[in-house]
Amino acid sequence: MAEPLDLGIARCRLSVATKNDSPLVKGGLAAAGSRRLRVATKYPEMARRYFYGRGQQVEIIKLYGSMELAPLVGLADLIVDLVATGNSLRANGLVEIETIVESSARLVVNKAAMKMKHAAIRALLDRFGEAVAHV
Repeated sequence: MAEPLDLGIARCRLSVATKNDSPLVKGGLAAAGSRRLRVATKYPEMARRYFYGRGQQVEIIKLYGSMELAPLVGLADLIVDLVATGNSLRANGLVEIETIVESSARLVVNKAAMKMKHAAIRALLDRFGEAVAHV
């Protein structure tokens, strides 16, 4: 699949968050030192790759539902979750400390179709692009 057009809607980010009073807020993830952090998430592979890329060993706890509760009840030090406005985090006394990746809705096109029907698809992409520009 190709992603020729960012529609600019449904923007969100996959973020790392913790309690407002955690030492990780001021010192970042480095404040954990050699301590192995517990991370609750619905996205275990993304979280695992992120922390592995930073050279940090973490214990991933796969959860469903209200991720924000995990640090509050002592189940995890951090959460990795999708954030749009941050209102749920703030309402639960949490704060974002790092952004893993940003996301938005994209128009996708099959690569084979893009090659075989390039002119027709390009015309549609141009029309979508104009519509998105006016939003």
